[in-house]
Amino acid sequence: MGEFDLIERFFKRPVRRADLGVGDDCALLPPAPGQQLAISSDMLVEGRHFLSTVDPARLGHKALAVNLSDLAACGAEPVAFTLALALPRADAVWLEGFSRGLLALADAHGCELIGGDTTQGPLNICITVFGHVPKPGSGSLALLRSGAQVGDDLYVSGTVGDARLALEVFRGTLSLPQAAFDAARARMEQPTPRVALGLALRGIATSAADISDGLIGDLGHILKASRVGASIATAAALPLLAQRAALAALPPERADDLALECVLAGGDDYELVFTAPPQHRAAIQAAAAQAQTPVTRIGQIEAEPGLRLLGAQGQLLTRRFAGFDHFA
Repeated sequence: MGEFDLIERFFKRPVRRADLGVGDDCALLPPAPGQQLAISSDMLVEGRHFLSTVDPARLGHKALAVNLSDLAACGAEPVAFTLALALPRADAVWLEGFSRGLLALADAHGCELIGGDTTQGPLNICITVFGHVPKPGSGSLALLRSGAQVGDDLYVSGTVGDARLALEVFRGTLSLPQAAFDAARARMEQPTPRVALGLALRGIATSAADISDGLIGDLGHILKASRVGASIATAAALPLLAQRAALAALPPERADDLALECVLAGGDDYELVFTAPPQHRAAIQAAAAQAQTPVTRIGQIEAEPGLRLLGAQGQLLTRRFAGFDHFA
């Protein structure tokens, strides 16, 4: 199977919105009136971002999900994406599963594949996604990292930390009951981009980021961009680990330490961390209900720079956590 046969068989589809789709040298994507484009790229490298044993349909889903998560954090509506794919070989069975998972998620969000590239090489997936955000007059409804204000509440969507639990099982450092491992593995390999929540938060949240490198790391981007600090109540954050009960076989102190590590520094969750003024608490809950996505208030934005972790009695914890860094 040649390069162009591969594209024709697995990725070429009827054009819906783009003026030109897969098959031309360029795709033409007209901007919608009163909107600005939100653009993001993410790369997934075998052995770094995913294991060789991952189901190709799940990998196709995740490859697009991590990009849609960036749009969600910006409050952008998905429009289209490009796919650059390096493959060791043209494996039809693998490609069928990968394209099925990829395009099923694309269809679910009305996001059109409009171009890209394929080549032979180590397995590497790079997607660039395009979205729209309303731009009324000289303003914008985009959610940015730089808008957090002192006194804002700090929220996290869904649950976080379970992908890290699955990774620890794969590393051989942890054993989980089968049902708990299956659930954690699904969070690691098939995350849910919170696009509906991001759209519902426009005009309510003051800042947002998606949690790809760990809650601590991605919240840190908000704090730096907004020039503020924050405190997190660990008693509110710990229940965010959905599979925490599966750690019951561990000594209690070890279970609590591992749970906190997973929640704060785990990564690969693709939930949203965001801020909003206290007077918007009812609106936040309404947005969460509209998006059918639970949110949890875990802390507050403060004037003093840095991040402070508070124990069950409000005491300052001295333990330090760090988000994931590819080059650290």
